[in-house]
Amino acid sequence: MQQRHFKTKDIYPNPVKIESLSHDGRGVTHIDGKAIFVEGALPNERVKISALKQTRQYDDAIVDEILEASSERVEPKCAAFGICGGCSLQHLQHENQILYKQQSLLDNFKKMAGVDPVTILEPIKSPAWRYRYKARLGVKYVKAKKKVYIGFREKHSRYLANMSECEVLDARIGKKLEVIADAVGQLTCYNKIAQIEVAFSETGCALVFRNLIELTDDDKSILTQLAKDNDYHVYLQPKGPKTVTLLYPEFSELSYSLPDYELKLVHLATDFTQVNPFINPLMIKLALSLLELNKNDNVLELFSGIGNVTLPIARSVNSVVAVEGEKSLVERANDNAQRNSISNVQYHVANLMEDTQGLPWLRDKQYNKILIDPPRSGAKEMIDTIAKLTPERIVYVSCNPATLARDTDVLVNTYQYKLAKAGVIDMFPHTAHVESIALFTR
Repeated sequence: MQQRHFKTKDIYPNPVKIESLSHDGRGVTHIDGKAIFVEGALPNERVKISALKQTRQYDDAIVDEILEASSERVEPKCAAFGICGGCSLQHLQHENQILYKQQSLLDNFKKMAGVDPVTILEPIKSPAWRYRYKARLGVKYVKAKKKVYIGFREKHSRYLANMSECEVLDARIGKKLEVIADAVGQLTCYNKIAQIEVAFSETGCALVFRNLIELTDDDKSILTQLAKDNDYHVYLQPKGPKTVTLLYPEFSELSYSLPDYELKLVHLATDFTQVNPFINPLMIKLALSLLELNKNDNVLELFSGIGNVTLPIARSVNSVVAVEGEKSLVERANDNAQRNSISNVQYHVANLMEDTQGLPWLRDKQYNKILIDPPRSGAKEMIDTIAKLTPERIVYVSCNPATLARDTDVLVNTYQYKLAKAGVIDMFPHTAHVESIALFTR
């Protein structure tokens, strides 16, 4: 495992024993009652450490030497692990990563809501490698080395990690970082490409180049050849999201299918789509199962995106009202409904982080089941409104156990809902990110 030290000084003369794993994947120990969070350490290990940062409440530290290794420790697959900030748990067995994430979810429920789920769901598991279909890669020309770097940022640094490939990205990009970097290095504006947004689908692999200045015809030819050689769809983005334009091929349509529901969903390279295509259909199936859908149901879905879960729900119910804050995603969702001949869905644009009282989809409708899939900040602004609609079932998909637990506190302790079921979804192997799902019943 590579490590680049940013340590302040060696202030820990004695080895320490790691007690547990923090929510962000660091080992935790205590010295004279003060918490020390140790990067690269696992529970039950005995290690020598150095300080990264010190505060009155806690210290951040890094492993210098492992004296007694955990039985759960494995050799990281990626050569850049320890420097690259993309992954934090490659040194921990994949199966144990899932168990630690499950415990983190349960600890958050207990700490913030004082509750345990009645039933702990079996984790939904993913392939450990080459699972990632969505990423934003940094691009940087390093003058001292006369080289373009592409990848994720280093830990504790604004620099990009020196990586020739990424083991979690789909191989169409993950194995070709140097090929793409070489192409960028040939451009006249080699130092004016800020980032590359990557999006994979069943119908293609898209790269959106964020070019800070206009490309010359020769530059465009270089990127076109890159696209031809690697079967890429290449886009340019000179300014904001609305300036994204296709360079090659002449026509590009990204899409994925959900065969269980006879659906095909079209999306843009810059749209939000689920990172892990292996997990996504399993997550949808679980969410629908927890909702216990039938033809009499009127369902409300909040943070609905391009219709990823909306349209599968629509196949089984009387009606669905889907609400999303981003207008462009609602446009795509409406288009996907029409493409799939689904007519029992109504889409609305609304900022769900603001007061929604009086909006027609709340004022004039009744819902017996609700699905929410908010961003990391959770559904704080909507949780009272959701509860006051008194649905029989609420299914909450979350990418942050802390905000899920915070909102659980309101549902359970203010509105007397029961946390009937909850579990983790292995959406992001080798990272500290925890995807989870919870069912609340009246």
